Amino acid sequence: MNEPLAERMRPVTLDDYIGQKHLVGEGAVLRRMIMSKHLSSFILWGPPGVGKTTLAQIAARQSEVPFFTLSAVSSGVKDVRDVIEKAKKSRFFDSPSPVLFIDEIHRFSKSQQDSLLGAVEKGVVTLIGATTENPSFEVIRPLLSRCQLYVLKSLDQEDLLELVHNAITKDVILSKKKIDVKEHGALLRYSGGDARKLLNILELVVMSSADEHVVITDSMVENILQQNPLAYDKDGEMHYDIISAFIKSIRGSDPDAALYWMARMIEGGEDPQFIARRLVISASEDIGLANPNAMLIANAAFDAVMKIGWPEGRIPLAEAAVYLATSPKSNSAYLGIDAALSTVRETGNQPVPLHLRNAPTKLMKDLGYHDGYKYPHDYPGNFVEQQYLPDALKNTRFWHAQHTPLEEKQYQQMLKCWKKRYEN
Repeated sequence: MNEPLAERMRPVTLDDYIGQKHLVGEGAVLRRMIMSKHLSSFILWGPPGVGKTTLAQIAARQSEVPFFTLSAVSSGVKDVRDVIEKAKKSRFFDSPSPVLFIDEIHRFSKSQQDSLLGAVEKGVVTLIGATTENPSFEVIRPLLSRCQLYVLKSLDQEDLLELVHNAITKDVILSKKKIDVKEHGALLRYSGGDARKLLNILELVVMSSADEHVVITDSMVENILQQNPLAYDKDGEMHYDIISAFIKSIRGSDPDAALYWMARMIEGGEDPQFIARRLVISASEDIGLANPNAMLIANAAFDAVMKIGWPEGRIPLAEAAVYLATSPKSNSAYLGIDAALSTVRETGNQPVPLHLRNAPTKLMKDLGYHDGYKYPHDYPGNFVEQQYLPDALKNTRFWHAQHTPLEEKQYQQMLKCWKKRYEN
């Protein structure tokens, strides 16, 4: 038998399906839909190896409808049209629509997704898509609006150990051997919550032993695999989850968590320049005016990484991460520019006040350009009150100090200059 263990153990009913109790447990939304045999189009979003394809197959089998499948990696628009034609021919009278399952639907181009719309709208097919990427970014809005979205979670330890137990007791090949799982830490660590990967590892470990009695230990798994269990897809969901956790730890002033998530990225093979760029962004977005030196430190770390490379580059990156995490925080500049951008979009091209305009020609001078402009350095304290915003936005505030020690000084200076404008 050439089928891999993961395929041999693929569940065929909901009762055999492990995990995702929030969707397929007793009374859950997907179980009710599947058991009723009235499927509507939906998209399954979750990490690899959590049962997206299996769930689609069970849904079609339970509903007793034809099942067509396309891979977004290898299919084009012509393939989509061909399978839709086959689906039309397979449907009789008032029978339920065939299921069209598209794996990795996030890889479909806009034109490929557009070619599906008509068939989904008319009920020619019931679409079930599977994706590891956020559908709101990768699936076109018209198609997404016609599908329910269900989020699948990584399998927890209990689910994974149940898979292992089922495999060694029920599989036609493994059940013939005596297998004792003395330690399961390495199995779970290398699988990373991916059921398919877990079963592949289990099969490899068992088949690597010539003994009829196989005792699985952590050291045995590590010796056989000899690979980095923490590596992750730098274009995948975990990549974005971990960098998000890293940035939020800095923003939340937790240097320990920041170092942990940085270590996860380093061990996973992340590009050090990517980490350095995120530090520069964090320095301006989250620390900002509360500590302008943060930007200098982040840029210095970026330069150091470019100059000294890896692995020594981890040290300036760690230094910058700790400095940023332990710095006072302010996003007043970030909020200020966003508020200004919002106003620009709402109010359009407001005219520049005449006294602020340049007047390089006689005509411009005659029209009043630059007339009445007061040069601040000609006044005490290098400041004189005059209007700098367009007339329609006079006295509008975009920047609001957050009163960290450094910003408080800046605020007091503005209060001294502008008085009432900055009193609230």
